[in-house]
Amino acid sequence: IVCGSTCNKNAAPYIVSLNIGYHFCGGSLINSQWVVYAAHCYQSRTISVRLGEHNIAVSEGTEQFINSGKSIRHSSYNSRTLDNDIMLIKLASAATLNSNVKTVTLPSGCASAGTNCQLSGWGNTLSTNYPDLLQCLTAPILTDAQCNAAYPGQITSNMICVGFIEGGKDSCQGDSGGPVVCKSQLQFQGIVSWGRGCALRNYPGVYTKVCNYIAWISSTIAAN
Repeated sequence: IVCGSTCNKNAAPYIVSLNIGYHFCGGSLINSQWVVYAAHCYQSRTISVRLGEHNIAVSEGTEQFINSGKSIRHSSYNSRTLDNDIMLIKLASAATLNSNVKTVTLPSGCASAGTNCQLSGWGNTLSTNYPDLLQCLTAPILTDAQCNAAYPGQITSNMICVGFIEGGKDSCQGDSGGPVVCKSQLQFQGIVSWGRGCALRNYPGVYTKVCNYIAWISSTIAAN
């Protein structure tokens, strides 16, 4: 997260750190046994899903480390265009929900442009590189017109832009897979997906449009 600030403790109790000996992507806990993240984060090996994290470098007593069981990529994920950049992990065992580990609410509908959302992650800050402490940033959903103007011909109906056309504040490498949770009803509306650079003027971050996948998430969980 570029130009955010250290999150208050438990500001994002639904975020997980995905770890394969190091943090590589974020994710979001949607129920006690399932995590949503980005398909471009896929790893064939077992992932340590780290819940209840704030400082990923030290043990704070709030963490739960649970291995990934199944990983299910969206069958229409396109690694070239990053369309349908969404996947699910089923945890090997259920997480214990408490004040440090909570689920995020799936959206009842799509959020409108101008809605303010919270981005969070342990990705590159560009100032101190990769932080140990979870970073938070508030940013608005941009209009489809702004998004298409930034990335002509690259934005599908499954993508939204969130951030600032003037640059300066953004998500970045290492934030991928992590949540965009919008202030209205704290609904989970986006997954960190792609963008040109980080925090560059005229190049806001692009996010998977979670509201398009409610049926897919429900049916996948039901079938597994």
